Amino acid sequence: QVQLVESGGGLVQPGGSLRLSCTASTKLLNINTMGWYRQAPGKERELVASVTRGGTTNYPDSMKGRFTISKDDALNTRYLEIRNLNPEDTGVYYCRADTWSGRYWGQGTQVTVSS
Repeated sequence: QVQLVESGGGLVQPGGSLRLSCTASTKLLNINTMGWYRQAPGKERELVASVTRGGTTNYPDSMKGRFTISKDDALNTRYLEIRNLNPEDTGVYYCRADTWSGRYWGQGTQVTVSS
């Protein structure tokens, strides 16, 4: 069983930046792939970015340029930096971990972009 805790969401003005955190209850090397997803009101959950244990990142074409994944192994934490936020980025951001023991989701962190 792997627990994931997201943090770092909040209210931000258009054009601003945020760094979201996802802290795992296991070492990052035990996670095959970690992904960030978001769900806007009334819409389906969509992939924002993902990274493999080996460091290979994947950003959907619609997300390229404003999202960056980084990590801190000592803290078992992956980060998602979002730049130049716009109202369409509003939603709940979740991290997901795919491990040998299964797939796990965090509880999500709310991001609201509004002036």
